Amino acid sequence: MMKFSPIRLLLASCALLLTFTPSMAQRQAADTLGYENQRQKVNELLTQRSQRFGQFDESLKRRTGIFGLKTKKDMQASIDILKQIVLMDNDIFRETKMLLDYKDFEKSQIADQASEFDGRINGYIKTISKLQLQQEQLASEINGLEKTNQIYEGIAVLLGLILLGGITYVFINRQKLTKT
Repeated sequence: MMKFSPIRLLLASCALLLTFTPSMAQRQAADTLGYENQRQKVNELLTQRSQRFGQFDESLKRRTGIFGLKTKKDMQASIDILKQIVLMDNDIFRETKMLLDYKDFEKSQIADQASEFDGRINGYIKTISKLQLQQEQLASEINGLEKTNQIYEGIAVLLGLILLGGITYVFINRQKLTKT
């Protein structure tokens, strides 16, 4: 029967875990990259909105009419820029929601991985405990067999001594009988 020490089992489980770590790290890097891309997209939209708002401020100050009054064209330009700002706000909200969904997805994925790892670790702990118990049982069996073996060796030595004593006794008695 093959012996499994807890240390060997632990090393084997660590090696198995390290085998899967690079693929999970690559997947997590891809998820983080997607999140970063989405965040960058939202930041670009916010920058564009800020620029549009600057244009809106300029259009409000623009007065091309007689006596420095605003014309209908000036007001329409301000309204158009304001519409663009509102549309951009809608885009920002949509992209921000996607960004938050991305973050929620990453959190749930991390939670799933953590529970999966906990399950694996608990399985490893149970296996190690089971193997330690088996190792202790086998060690006690070995001790019992060694004691039994010592008893048999003692009996064999005793029987050998008795046999040797008997042969010596017979040999000495024969010599006494042949001398007499």
